[in-house]
Amino acid sequence: MELIDQHTKKIMEGCKERALDAGLKFDKATLEYMVTNTDLLELSPKNMIPTLYDYWLQEIEVLRSKGEYEYYPNNPFETVINTRPAISFYNNENPDWMNVMIFYHVIAHIDFFQNNKFFEHTWDYDFKEKALTEKRIISKLHAQKGRAVDYIIEFTRGIDNLVGYFDSLKDKDEIDLFKLPDQIDFYFNYFLQDRSQFSMQNYLEEIERYNLTEETELKSKEENFFTEIYLKFPEFDDLFRKHKNDNHQNGVKDLIQFIFDESTFLNKNENIWMKTVISIIRDTGLYFSPQIRTKIMNEGWASYWHEKLFLQDERIRGHEVAFAKVNSLVTSISKVGLNPYAIGWRLFMYIEEMSDKGRLSYNFRKLDDIDQRENYNDLTGKGKDFIFHVRENYCDLTFLNTFIDQDFVDKHKLIVVGQRINPDKNVREYYVKSRRAQDYKSMVLNSLYHPPYITFSTQRDGSLYLNHRFEGKELYRDYIPNTLIGIEYLWGQKVYLETMELDWDKMKLDEDNVSSDDFWQREKMFRKVLYFVENKKVKKEVLN
Repeated sequence: MELIDQHTKKIMEGCKERALDAGLKFDKATLEYMVTNTDLLELSPKNMIPTLYDYWLQEIEVLRSKGEYEYYPNNPFETVINTRPAISFYNNENPDWMNVMIFYHVIAHIDFFQNNKFFEHTWDYDFKEKALTEKRIISKLHAQKGRAVDYIIEFTRGIDNLVGYFDSLKDKDEIDLFKLPDQIDFYFNYFLQDRSQFSMQNYLEEIERYNLTEETELKSKEENFFTEIYLKFPEFDDLFRKHKNDNHQNGVKDLIQFIFDESTFLNKNENIWMKTVISIIRDTGLYFSPQIRTKIMNEGWASYWHEKLFLQDERIRGHEVAFAKVNSLVTSISKVGLNPYAIGWRLFMYIEEMSDKGRLSYNFRKLDDIDQRENYNDLTGKGKDFIFHVRENYCDLTFLNTFIDQDFVDKHKLIVVGQRINPDKNVREYYVKSRRAQDYKSMVLNSLYHPPYITFSTQRDGSLYLNHRFEGKELYRDYIPNTLIGIEYLWGQKVYLETMELDWDKMKLDEDNVSSDDFWQREKMFRKVLYFVENKKVKKEVLN
């Protein structure tokens, strides 16, 4: 692995100048390395951070990847990491014209890292240098404590998907007990969800009621909305105040942070070193959290700009056909599965066009006549400003949920593919299940990263009680035993996990009467269970 030569660096600097002129914003200081495919295989288990701490599982991943590469060789074009300065890696066999395309793609990634609000907590320091210090700390602990360090890493990584990422984005220094947006958050995310009589339909109706509430001369939209709530739920105000006071006093903690603070086992003098390892794993999890929540947007943004800027670059004349071939491989729509490059790129182009024509307005949305919709054009010219606004403020969930509509699905002939067994031919068949935007949107949203929602509390006997808030998907059962044993070790006392699992017997009896798309009917097919560790073995009890 070595820095790119001066000839290639000059190409990169030219790409930066053109990107800045086009409106992208990023730090001009960057590092670019030429690497072999073997280098990439060795860096991948470390999320491409060369200075990340060493861990035995990384070595296994390298061996697995090298074994796969022998049978399925490939040449990845690039990888870029969110550090200060930004670091990118390039295959050492890329020709100059391809590097121009790839450099534009990488520059757009850097622009996204350094301007999207979901990366805000990564802007204040260089993670590469922080990781180097942490690597030295863990290496020193390895020399002192041996394999015990690996166990602490293993146990903490088992729950690093539960880090309080969104809480890390909040400004905890400014807490206003009477701030109405906080009341809305409490009402929808806590108050309603704790009430068993509220079905999903009731919940959606409340959201719709809030959306339709209007501002009046004397009261804001939020005040008018809560007027009815105070009459219907007199206890709401007291519960909201208690909730805010509790959060102000204790801070919002994720499971790792809670164990870090409250575990009597970890706070023993001989175990304090474990907290150092746990803190490193938690910080690493927080750092990478925004990347998995913005993958489709990030790749779509980079694909949008690498095409736009490449075709305007006079240095690539004569290579347009070769570019078209490579670009089609990157951005082609998968009939089965999901290509984040393809969907993200097309959505950015779509919303730019829609904004340019004023079609993101209420006036356009309320039109039913197909001819009027096709000919609607307000000539606003605000498309470019709007996609920069989206780049700054959206994540995959809000991006896809907001902009995938029937016009977009029809324009690109998008479909939801179903599978079925053909008993006559003894084969699995794929068929067009739906062309509806709502079905396609649901399919894409269901593919997004969504960690389980786990609440936790301590019991009188000192045990830790974990409650999985059921959202239609059960926990992955194969992971539960080892994860629960790890949590119990870190906690130092008994740990319970309450969750929901499919009742296969009941499901088999009722499968002909239950719609697979009806969440509340499907929920009846689940049963409440309790996991706990006894004599170093995980056991399960059915609660209902």
